[in-house]
Amino acid sequence: MARRITDWAARRWLWILNIVLGVWVITPWFAPVFMRWEWNGVADAIYFLYSLQCHQLPQRSFFLFGERLMYSLPQVQAAWQETGNPFLLRRFIGSPEMGWKVAWSDRMVSAYTSLWLGGLLYGAFRRRMKAFPVWAFILLLTPMALDGGTHLLSDLAGIGQGFRDSNAWLQIATQNVFPASFYQGDAIGSFNSWMRLLTGLFFGLGAAGFLFPRMGETFVNSE
Repeated sequence: MARRITDWAARRWLWILNIVLGVWVITPWFAPVFMRWEWNGVADAIYFLYSLQCHQLPQRSFFLFGERLMYSLPQVQAAWQETGNPFLLRRFIGSPEMGWKVAWSDRMVSAYTSLWLGGLLYGAFRRRMKAFPVWAFILLLTPMALDGGTHLLSDLAGIGQGFRDSNAWLQIATQNVFPASFYQGDAIGSFNSWMRLLTGLFFGLGAAGFLFPRMGETFVNSE
């Protein structure tokens, strides 16, 4: 019986994995939906589950059912409390006026959604897809490591006070060719937002291209 179950799972591993990934990717979006429906207990459980793998800082997260898709740090502080403590900031999940926070950050949305999409693409084209070599995988991971690492260093100066909050270095490098809103803060459309979304995309597609074909070979060889 156990052997039959193992064989069944080995033949359908990609379907199983893509379904699990899909549920994992979609579930954070239900937290604000449940808050909207006043199912607070279910929403709180989702927020807690995803807090184990994400900082959930509100100024770097999407909001649903409010006036904006994202809010700046000053807007969050005005609605929540005047603090730069990330452990306090992450507890803010929104309000009826501002809407409710998706249960993980914009970077996590980008990274895991692209990983899932990569798995779906592999399912559609796996006979023509070869695994990414190690060097390509590392190359696609490097932007996220650099962007996330510099955000971490910047936040050591205080949330909202670091070099990645003003991006003065980028203003100098580009001679202020873009509007001020592009350089400052984390709002959607800003440099920081674009970097988090793009580096998450590179990570997710890189991980999918590296892992899925190798997993496919492993399951084929085990049959």
